[in-house]
Formats: sequence, structure tokens, C-alpha cells
Amino acid sequence: MHIVRVALNRVRRFDSVELAPRPGINLITGANGAGKTSVLEALHLMAYGRSFRGRVRDGLVQKGAENLDVFVEWQERSDAELGVSTRRAGLRHSGQAWKGRLDGEDVPQLGNLCAALAVVTFEPGSHALVSGGSEPRRRFIDWGLFHVEPDFLSLWRRYTRALKQRNALLKMGAPGKQLDAWDWELAEAGTPLTSRRQHYLERLQDRAVAIAANLAPGLQLSTLELQPGWRRHEMSLGDALLLARERDRSAGYTSVGPHRADWSVGFTQIPGRDALSRGQAKLTALACLLGQADDYASQRGEWPVIALDDLGSELDRNHQQRVLQYLAATPAQIFITATETPAALQAELSPAAVFHVEHGAINAVS
Repeated sequence: MHIVRVALNRVRRFDSVELAPRPGINLITGANGAGKTSVLEALHLMAYGRSFRGRVRDGLVQKGAENLDVFVEWQERSDAELGVSTRRAGLRHSGQAWKGRLDGEDVPQLGNLCAALAVVTFEPGSHALVSGGSEPRRRFIDWGLFHVEPDFLSLWRRYTRALKQRNALLKMGAPGKQLDAWDWELAEAGTPLTSRRQHYLERLQDRAVAIAANLAPGLQLSTLELQPGWRRHEMSLGDALLLARERDRSAGYTSVGPHRADWSVGFTQIPGRDALSRGQAKLTALACLLGQADDYASQRGEWPVIALDDLGSELDRNHQQRVLQYLAATPAQIFITATETPAALQAELSPAAVFHVEHGAINAVS
């Protein structure tokens, strides 16, 4: 999978810009605040349906504009005798809601758009994957599963719908008979959903541990362990929901289940994630993200797009070099933003394309 065209209209500092990336390493340079990150943000928007820099009202739409548009064209493997197909996607925010188009047709839900283009992003906030709350970790697992198991999205939606119904009934003080039906539905969807997460994390652990040993051997990352959201080793999800019913009725929401799941990282020497320095948390998160990309490649037969934002300020020179050497040995298309060319790209590695951002414009340098 590699992107051949990106167009941004009324996105942050940009009025209307376009670039034509190449396979391999694409370096985007520019001064701080010039708009380099906005290019990666646009790719992330298309792949996740949200920005990694906050909400739309936090300045995503260009000042004075009423809407924004993002367009991406890419090539990916086709099932037809391992050929290549070209796909196109567009995303617009009208000031009220997102609207997406994929291959010339409107998409009923952004999830359909996000399932089409796979982008793995490492940015200044990525350390939260390890050191932050549980929600980004759940999203991380589920995003990976959306892309490698086609029926996972319908299973996730089934669980989410049932959870919404049960929570509404709890707030109304509904009788037990009404809750019984939704407890059953939650268990029917939540049990296999958790099994999928468990198997995925086990697979991911092998990849992330190996990558961490390569990029940052001092970390000694050893395990990724799922906390399913209830005492799964003691009881079924249905029993856990029944046991928690009165407490949930008082609270007005469902307190157990896969929506409360989390996962943790383990190390041979470091006692836990709370003992990690910020730099160690970044390296651990990067190992997990690259493990996810590697798993995607193994399952789908092609690499997702890799986006590395502000690499120079996120990693020291030694780790930058290790990361870029690792990625350069893969078929992945890579986007890197930096104020200046990273040392590793000045030595043995050469970017396939270089773009410079200045005064609201993006110019191809090479």
C-alpha cells in the first residue's frame, strides 16, 4: 500500500495544497509551525476518523473557513492475480459533521472509510499508548483487529449497541426481565470479542518484543497482557453482568465488560509502566505500533503506511537511526516530518522524495 496523491483544502494553515509522495521514505521538512504535521494529520484523519491533535474546533478547519476537505489516492494489492488497484477517498467536515466518500461513493459510516486506508502513526502524544488511560489502548487493539479480521467490526458494533441499550435501561431503573435480554446480548457479543482481543495481543506480543529488542534492547520488553474488563478467569461475562446488576443500577451504567478492558506492558527489569521515563514510554509505544504494522503486513500481504511526526524531537540520534534502518528494510511507504534532515538520512539512507513546507505551500525538493 502506498499513497500517490494527497490534497488538503482549508486544513489549518493550508488553503489548498497537494503533494505526490513516492514509495519508500518521504521526508517533509519546514520550520516549527509551518504546517508539516498537518500533512500527517490529514492521513491520520482518513485512517482513524479523528485527529491526533484534538477536536475539529481546536483549529483543524482553516481560520475563517467553513469547511475542510482531505483527498487521498493510493495503490494497494488487488485480489485479482496479485495485481494493483487504485483507490480514492475523500473526507469533508462541513462544520457540523464528517462526510466521507470512497471510490466515488458516499460512505454510510466513517468506519467504512477508515477500514480502507491503513496508516500507523507515531507522534508526540503516542507515549499515551503506554502511560495514558485505557481508552487509547482499547482503540489500538480494536483498530488492528478491524483491519485484519473483516467481521470484527460487526461484532464490535453489536456489542456497542447492546451496551448503549443496557445503559439506557439502567438509567431508567428498568426491571430485571428487560435487562436479562441485553445481558445475554452483551455476553454473546462480548465473549468472542474478548477472545479476538486476547489472540491478537498474544500475536502482537511476539512482534513487539522482537522489535523492541532490535530498536531498544535496554528496555527488555517481555509481555503484553490483556485485562478483559471482568474477572474472566473466575466467571463468564453473563454471570459478571448479573452479579454487578444492582451496583450498575445505582451507578446508571455498566461497570464490567470488554468496554472496560485494558492491557499492560511488562519488562524483565523495569517494575512496570509507572516506572518508565518519558523516553522509555515513547520507545515502548513505538515498538507496539511497529509490531501492529508488522502484523498487518503478515495478515494482509502488504505494509500499512507509516507516519513518523517530528522524529528528531521524539527520539535521540541513535534510536532514530535504528528505527529508520528497520523501516528502510521493509516495503513500507514512510512519511517523516522534521525541521531538518535526520542524520540517518544524511548518511547511508536516502529519502525517495523530499518536500519543504513554507508560507502555506508544499514544494517538492527532490
